[in-house]
Parts: sequence; structure tokens; C-alpha cells
Amino acid sequence: MSQSLLEQLRTYTTVVADTGDIESMERFRPTDATTNPSLITTAAGMPQYQPIVDGVIMEAKKELGDGAADKDVANLAFQNLAVAFGKKILAIVPGRVSTEVDARLSYDTEGTIAMARSIIAQYDKAKVGRDHVLIKIASTWEGIKAAEVLEKEGIHCNLTLLFGIHQAIAAAEAGVTLVSPFVGRILDWYKKDTGKDYQGADDPGVQSVTKIYNYYKKFGYKTQVMGASFRNIGEIKELAGCDLLTISPQLLAELDKTEGELPRKLDPEKAKSMDIQRIVVDKATFKKMHAEDRMASDKLKEGIDGFASALENLEKLLAKRLADMESRAPAAV
Repeated sequence: MSQSLLEQLRTYTTVVADTGDIESMERFRPTDATTNPSLITTAAGMPQYQPIVDGVIMEAKKELGDGAADKDVANLAFQNLAVAFGKKILAIVPGRVSTEVDARLSYDTEGTIAMARSIIAQYDKAKVGRDHVLIKIASTWEGIKAAEVLEKEGIHCNLTLLFGIHQAIAAAEAGVTLVSPFVGRILDWYKKDTGKDYQGADDPGVQSVTKIYNYYKKFGYKTQVMGASFRNIGEIKELAGCDLLTISPQLLAELDKTEGELPRKLDPEKAKSMDIQRIVVDKATFKKMHAEDRMASDKLKEGIDGFASALENLEKLLAKRLADMESRAPAAV
């Protein structure tokens, strides 16, 4: 009996669910799971997760006291909500969950470090081992420097919103556990910029991840590559063999019902024999390469702005939820 593409992919690559939807994880049983502010916001609005949301809001209100403003309660609640979902997810997946630092801290090294420590303290308190948690941080120079400090403290990091080789090299030199190059968002930029469509190995997002993977394997970095943000299963097929791939429930379902051969495309042994030039990336080089890479500059800014906006929407949702709960509460006699 022939295997599905998903079954074959699992033999080369660790499959990660890109969702905040716990029901989807129960269906596909990925090894790891990753969330982001947009996914958490979507999940928080689903009726089946209201008990989790309400519990987090009440905990935040209790922590801040009765006189706290709804906005302050909502701000604390959103920080705790991602951890609450993370703990639920870890009851299903055997590996790791990625929990994201506030995107509004993306250019603030010290702020990122402080929030990452706060997130990991919540997991520590819940007796979740640090090997099961990745702290997601945007791949700015400031974010990478924060991750370098955190990794030395045993706090593992996932550098997200990664679009350029300069970001990937700086992250690997900082000793981060994992990077998440965004395949589909790179494709989106090139389609808009050139007016062309791209398929298979010609996809600029596929080419970017392939380049990063081969560079890491050539020079023996321990940092893992996790392709993210896919637009179609063709991109996934071209990256079979990548360390990890984080895939939406819709594309997981498509892979699961599709049969056919899935050859391995990325191979660490082949990468070792490739003629690849080593690049030294210090702060000045990073800034120069980033400024010269229009795609990476555009997509990093857009990604940070998008996640920040999702967080603001989540805070509004939580504040409204709190107001609704208070209006339903019986008046004190």
C-alpha cells in the first residue's frame, strides 16, 4: 500500500503544526507545534477555547487586584494566554512548542530578554521542561543578540520572521536552537515585485531555505532550519529533508490525502561537499546586507507590524471579554 506524502515527509523531516487550534493537533499529531500572535488571536475567538481564555483573564485580574484597569488586565492576560495554549499543546505533542515574545519588543534587546525570562518562568512553574519550549523572537539584530544571551541561560530560541541569509548566519553564530525562514512570504514579495508566478524549485522562498540549510550543514552549525509560511504543497515537496517544516492544518490535510513519490531534496551529506563561501556577519555587515535586501527589509517590517497589530486586536478582545464577564457577575450585596 502506497504511503501518503505526509507519511513519507515524516521519514526525512520533523513535522510541526503551524496553528493555535488544539483540535487540529489532535488530528495530525505533529512532533512539535508553533504559534504566533495571529494564530493565538484566532484561537482565542473560537467558542471551544473560551474556558481557557476566561481562566487566564480571571488569573490576570486576581494578580493585578480589583482596582486594575481592564486594559492592564488584558495586557497581562495576553502574555499568559500564549503560555496557557502552550501547556495545552504540550499535552498532545511530544516535542516542543514555540511561544512568541511581544513583537513590539523586536528592536529592544533588554525588553525581549526580560519577557522571554518571564515566559520561561511560567513554564518552569508549570513543571514544563525547558527542552519542550522555544521562545520565538523576530530576527532583528537586537532580537538575535537577545537570543544569544538567552541560549547561554538554557532558554532555547526560535528566530522567526527570517527572510535573508544575513539573518540566518547571525542567528547561527549566536548559537540559537532554531530558525524559521518564511517561504510563502518570500514568494508573495517576489510575485508582487516581478509580476511572475513561480513553481517548484524556482520558488524564491524554496531557494532561500535551501541556501540557508546548505550553508548550515556545510559549516557544521547546530542551529536547525524550520521552513515556515507555506502557500502550497509544492513548496513543501521541494524542501523534503529540511530539519523541520511547520505546516498549516489545511496543507497537512492535503499532504495526508495525497499519494505519490516524495524524494528527499535536502541532504546534509550533499551540502558538506558543496562549494559555499563563508560570510562573517557582524553588526555593520548585518545592517548593510539587510538594507541592500529589499525583500528582507520589507517583509521583516511588515511581519513585525502584523504581529504587533494582532497583539493589539487580542488585547481588545480580552478587554471586551473581561467587560462582558464583569457585566454578568452578580453585584456585591
